[in-house]
Amino acid sequence: MFQRRLPQAVCVLSVFVCLALTYEDDIEVNYADTYYNEITEGETPEPTPSPAPCSSPDLTKWDKIFSMLENSQMRETMLLQYADDIVKVEMGSLRGEMLRFVGQYGGSCGVAVETAGRRMALQLEARLRETLERLKLGDQTSAAAGGNSVGNSNHLEAMLQQLLSSSRTQASRLAKLETSCFSSQGTGMGMNSKTGFQLPEGGRAGQQEQEVTSREVALEGALAALQRTGVELEEVLRSSRQRYLPAGCEMALLFPMRSRRIYTSVIPDVPLSLSSFTVCLWVKPTTISNKTVLFSYGNRRNPYEIQLLLGQTSALFTIGGEAHLVEARGVVKPGGASEWIHLCGAWSSEQGLASLWAGGKKVAATPGVAEGHVLPDGGSLQLGQERNGCCPPSPSSGNGVPGFEGGFDPKLAFVGKMTGVNMWDRVLSEQEIAPLALQEGHGCEQRGNMVAWGVTEMVPHGGAQFIN
Repeated sequence: MFQRRLPQAVCVLSVFVCLALTYEDDIEVNYADTYYNEITEGETPEPTPSPAPCSSPDLTKWDKIFSMLENSQMRETMLLQYADDIVKVEMGSLRGEMLRFVGQYGGSCGVAVETAGRRMALQLEARLRETLERLKLGDQTSAAAGGNSVGNSNHLEAMLQQLLSSSRTQASRLAKLETSCFSSQGTGMGMNSKTGFQLPEGGRAGQQEQEVTSREVALEGALAALQRTGVELEEVLRSSRQRYLPAGCEMALLFPMRSRRIYTSVIPDVPLSLSSFTVCLWVKPTTISNKTVLFSYGNRRNPYEIQLLLGQTSALFTIGGEAHLVEARGVVKPGGASEWIHLCGAWSSEQGLASLWAGGKKVAATPGVAEGHVLPDGGSLQLGQERNGCCPPSPSSGNGVPGFEGGFDPKLAFVGKMTGVNMWDRVLSEQEIAPLALQEGHGCEQRGNMVAWGVTEMVPHGGAQFIN
């Protein structure tokens, strides 16, 4: 069989060899690279022109100020958000820890009372201190940028009130837990004794007394720490209120220094020929001299028709001259003139009764003051200065009224901030004045019919300016 197929295989092999020899010369392999993006030496491509980069214009002084204000607002928003997160998370964790503690040790009140009390006090105190430091840093940043926000002020005060309330709640819960634990008779005593081992009666009593004493000391320490934290929160809350405008006011007048050129003139829409009136305003003096003018109205014949003044520690109110004087002592804290003060002066010609109000309360009243007198029309009304005498023409006057500065005394000038200046043509009652003096209220929304804050034209002179 093999011998018969061998010739056939040799024949087929010969045919393939012949075909290969026939087409050997026709097969060519091209190893060259077929690229069509070759650059010859003679050709140099021209560079593609690229557009010139955008040249940013130089920022002006106002652009930089606006950028600083935006950055300050962003930082303040981030700070408030961070404080909110701290309040929510930390108060939630403290509540959970208290619930776990009561559920686990409510009946025994062993060493866990001391441990949990210390942990609560340390954790709350550390978190609150961190929050207060961040709040102080945010206030400094906001003050450096010159920005202020009523909405952020209310939000900050609400947050501090929540922190203060939470600390008081934790202190109250801890006191209740201490009372309930120590009122349970014989519970939790002898927990560390081994099974079958009985302490002598006298030894057990001594150990119980020692354990109770140590727990009382630990709980008293925790309560003291919470009370200190509450005091610090109240102080921060008070200082934060002083940094922002009171009574919902959105702007204030700034008197940066004592000068005869720095004051604000008020131009009422109606004549001030009055037989009764009430003047109210908020002031935050930087410094106070023996006589500092806040509100002054008069004419050339009598420059002292109305005067609302501050002394070192007192407030003064005059009608028709210094002979008719109403004084209230102790209105201003000695040496510290850095708080907002609300003052009102009221007078009626019919009875000659003049009264002075501070913080919404009547602090002084005098009868027979300029009884039957009527305020003359055509005078000038100033804030922060008084026009105290004849005013000869002065070529150096730069306010458009020749010689208007000639009657100003720099020693009487007000230095600080002023807002909420209003005047009515009647005597306001106690129920009407009290809401105006609430620092967290909305007294600035109640405007006078003779002088209305934010409506009546007020023209700052010199370095006086409106701020918000």
